[in-house]
Amino acid sequence: MLTLSLVMISCGGDKKKEEKEKVKIGTKKQSTSTSSDKEIDVKITGNDQMQFNVKVIRVKEGQEVTVTLQHVGKMAVNIMGHNFVLLKQGTDINTFGSEASAAKEADYIPNDGKDVIAHTKMIGGGDTTSVTFMAPAKGEYDFICSFPGHYALMQGKFIVE
Repeated sequence: MLTLSLVMISCGGDKKKEEKEKVKIGTKKQSTSTSSDKEIDVKITGNDQMQFNVKVIRVKEGQEVTVTLQHVGKMAVNIMGHNFVLLKQGTDINTFGSEASAAKEADYIPNDGKDVIAHTKMIGGGDTTSVTFMAPAKGEYDFICSFPGHYALMQGKFIVE
């Protein structure tokens, strides 16, 4: 009976420890960027369900921005490739996405990138890539994944303050 009580107490203590760790992990997950006045590092993940983990990125005008994209899925680049593409203001996402589908030789960046501020290369499951650029003028910009059909789900806002 005494042994059973000790086991139950022991198990209860571990559960509290696990709960604390879950809170800690959750807090860490919400942090997607580190910054200073002159530079900011933004970390984004994409998965096999065609989802970015970030919908809004906020930076300051003139900051050096490094976006690191990690493909946390398992599928190959030719099946479920992902990239990060920051579009110029006024670019129609649907038109760009449609044109990107036909630009396989250019890594799905159409028209020599005339509508693009910055982009990463296309990556497959388990890969990571990054791009560094200067934040554009204040305003709201769109970012997408330009792999065929992905832009409908994989998009967000890049806000320059």
